[in-house]
Amino acid sequence: MAAKEYAGIMLELDADGNLANLNEWNEEIAKELATEEGISLTDRHWTVINYMRNEFKAKGDAPSIRKLTKESGVDTKELYALFPGGPAKKAARISGLPKPKGCI
Repeated sequence: MAAKEYAGIMLELDADGNLANLNEWNEEIAKELATEEGISLTDRHWTVINYMRNEFKAKGDAPSIRKLTKESGVDTKELYALFPGGPAKKAARISGLPKPKGCI
């Protein structure tokens, strides 16, 4: 496993570059992960991030893009604008979660 420093803490990353331990995640780490993705977080980003983290806690898996657009209150077009080039994968990474099943 690789390790990288975020918010002054060395964190282990999985093979996809996501946090290996989701319990180490915090908002400062999310901001740094977003910056790496070229994203400046807004309230709408946080809507998606909080939804994803709550779903993961409830079900043990990051939600798919279909579930995100149906249940988060953020439609498909906006989701792609918020997280361009792979919204479910990028949103999961920024949320401190593993890549959702079904993402390439």
